[in-house]
Amino acid sequence: MVTAGNKATRKLIGQILVELGSVTEAQVREALDIKHRKGGATGAVLVELGYCTERDISLALAVQSGMQQINLDELEIPPELLEKVDPMTARSYRIIPVSLSGGRLTVAMGDPENFRTLDDLHFLLGLDLEGAVADPAAIQRALDKYYKDEAASMEEVMGELESLQAQFFSPEDDASGSKGVDLADVSAMADSQPVKKLLNLVLLQAIRDKASDIHFEPFEDEFKMRYRIDGVLYEMVPPPRHIALAVASRIKVMSNLDIAERRLPQDGRIELNVGGNSVDLRVSVLPTMFGESVVMRVLDRTQISLDLAKVGLRDDELKEFRDILELPNGIVVVTGPTGSGKTTTLYSALRELNKVDVKVITTEDPVEYDIDGLVQVQINEDIGLTFASCLRSILRQDPDIILVGEMRDFETVETAIHASLTGHLVFSTLHTNDAPTAVTRLLDMGVEPYLLTSTVEAIVGQRLVRRICLHCRSEFKPTEDMLMELNLTPETVKNRTFYYGRGCEHCNNTGYRGRTAIFEIMRMDDELRDLIRNHASSNVLRSAARQRGMRSLRESGLLSIYDGVTTIEEVVKETIWEE
Repeated sequence: MVTAGNKATRKLIGQILVELGSVTEAQVREALDIKHRKGGATGAVLVELGYCTERDISLALAVQSGMQQINLDELEIPPELLEKVDPMTARSYRIIPVSLSGGRLTVAMGDPENFRTLDDLHFLLGLDLEGAVADPAAIQRALDKYYKDEAASMEEVMGELESLQAQFFSPEDDASGSKGVDLADVSAMADSQPVKKLLNLVLLQAIRDKASDIHFEPFEDEFKMRYRIDGVLYEMVPPPRHIALAVASRIKVMSNLDIAERRLPQDGRIELNVGGNSVDLRVSVLPTMFGESVVMRVLDRTQISLDLAKVGLRDDELKEFRDILELPNGIVVVTGPTGSGKTTTLYSALRELNKVDVKVITTEDPVEYDIDGLVQVQINEDIGLTFASCLRSILRQDPDIILVGEMRDFETVETAIHASLTGHLVFSTLHTNDAPTAVTRLLDMGVEPYLLTSTVEAIVGQRLVRRICLHCRSEFKPTEDMLMELNLTPETVKNRTFYYGRGCEHCNNTGYRGRTAIFEIMRMDDELRDLIRNHASSNVLRSAARQRGMRSLRESGLLSIYDGVTTIEEVVKETIWEE
């Protein structure tokens, strides 16, 4: 049964709740009496009295606004309608297609206030959508009834993709599919159901598996799809080579890029809301010899815990780091290669410093996470908005704390030093192997030793290592060869327990699930400053810092191994340069 609210004669919320059976007329009269005496909304008063729930109010508001109310238990949905939404999309968004009229698909959903769902589905399905309201329990029953197989058949999608070749390509077309295909055909391919289904499968699976990047790579004889989980790339079932152009074009459409431009790199963005989680996809399109390579960076805000106590700092390191955050001025540098978690560490620090009486301004390229209370500036070098030029303007905005996304050149470093000398606490990042070599890098950029020693207060080096999956973690005895890779002997670890992950369904049989950081914190003191002024090498600085209590990355990794957090292989891989 389908009913709709009449927009011309807008019903009162109390009347709708009575019709829905959520409350009685007597309860509504009681709520109205309280409302007239004390003020407030009728729905809020009913919830406060315990007569109905927030969910009941949400449903009533949807009906009041004209959304259809659907009883899924009384409907029998035809197979051709179910095919409009693949099983993974239906389960991820918790929707059921209920009708299709004039190219407009009506879907039943449990949360009528989640309007972003309709926008996402418009992108993913390429159809105009209309929302309807259904009981969440009824939606679950319908999902179990109509979409028993959670994963759509990849073989079925591949078969549909094969049909595109005969439809759009002639035998003399080249490997990239770029000859003999005009713009109208490209648009038609990008808008075809098989391509949409494939992209839906890949995107939803990657988001569900907590992938950080999705790669679509055309080669001469094949088209690869890979995604990166916990820093490691995994290959998916490769689709037919001829659909590379269609996939790239579909992604361009979704990210508002120019599908006619295939000679120049393009960057875009797609915002999705999957299962109630906000997911931001940063799209990069790069022309190659055999077509366009597309990489999508997945920024799932629900998977990032911006909590300094959860990034991997040990108790003593956390105390030292928080002491550094209390400094009134100076420069704090976080260093490590790309993808080592520097941004997450800095965001976590800024979130802790983000208070009403503190003004924080950031310059980033790009701005990865929006944090309330921070003034965040997006760098755009194409129009001359560089870190250095932006930083000069920031100093006129009366900040207390400044984040410079990256110190790429002498001009940026010089401005950061000036900001520090004028009473600001400055955070930034560098790409170096460890904390001591960050000093060498800054000196190589042209920074005078006396300026560096008078401003830099601490350098934090970090790496990410994969965590052992807790569901399949098992004890084992490492071989002598494995121990030698960490310069250990059986005697030194005879009372230690080592672990590894056997592999299970929770970790996709990898033995790992999630990542954590290992750190080294080099806090500046008079001895280290004297060594820097005397142009000491990074090896000398490292030795002096360790003598004064700095725990190296390798040593931090060993403690994580002993704690059963990670494995020997992970620590060796991330600290092999220390040998």
